[in-house]
Amino acid sequence: MNSKLIDCRGLACPLPVIETKKAIEAGGDERILIIVDNNAACENVSRFAINGGCKVDVNEKDGNYHLEITLPGNKVEERDSLPRGKNIEEGSTAGKVYFITTNSLGQGSTDLGDVLMKSLMITLTQQDPPVALLFLNAGVYLAIEGSPVWEQLMDLAHKGTKILVCGTCLKYYKLDGKSAMGTISNMLEVNTWLTGPHQVITIG
Repeated sequence: MNSKLIDCRGLACPLPVIETKKAIEAGGDERILIIVDNNAACENVSRFAINGGCKVDVNEKDGNYHLEITLPGNKVEERDSLPRGKNIEEGSTAGKVYFITTNSLGQGSTDLGDVLMKSLMITLTQQDPPVALLFLNAGVYLAIEGSPVWEQLMDLAHKGTKILVCGTCLKYYKLDGKSAMGTISNMLEVNTWLTGPHQVITIG
C-alpha cells in the first residue's frame, strides 16, 4: 500500500491543513501520515480530511499527533461541507454568513457597542437562523463561555447555525484555555466560507 509521510510540526495555522490538502489532491497514495505538534492542528487536519471523505486514525506519541489518513479509492470524494443555499426572502437572515471581527458593535461608545451587539444576537435568534457565524480577532471574546451573548449563541447553534472560532485569535488573546462555542477553526476553513455561495455580512 502506497503511503506518504508529511511532517507538519512547527507549522503555523493553517499550513498543516494546506499541506494535507495538497497531498490529498495530488493522489497516488492510498494512505497519508501527517504529524502535528498541537491539538488544534490535529483537529483541523482531521476535520478537513473527514469532510473530504477520508478515514482518519489519530495516535498521540511523545507529545505529537500522528494522523493516518486513508483515501477512498485513491482519490478524495467530493463532499460539499457547506450547507446549500435555498430560496431566501428579502430581509431574511437565512442563508447568510456573519463575519464578526469585533466584540462591540459600531464606532463610539464601547458600552453602547456592547449593548448593540447583544441586541443583534437576540435579533438573530428571533429570525431564520444564519448559516454560520465566523468569529475572528476580538470577535472571539463573544464565543467564550460566560460572554454577554453566550445564551444567544447556544440558541443559534441549537437551531443549526455553524459557529466557527479562530484558533489563532484565541491563542493571541490568551483565551485558548477557555471553553468556546462551536468549532475551533483555521483561516483556510474561514476563507472557504467567505468565498462560498452564501452572502457574507461583515460586523467589525
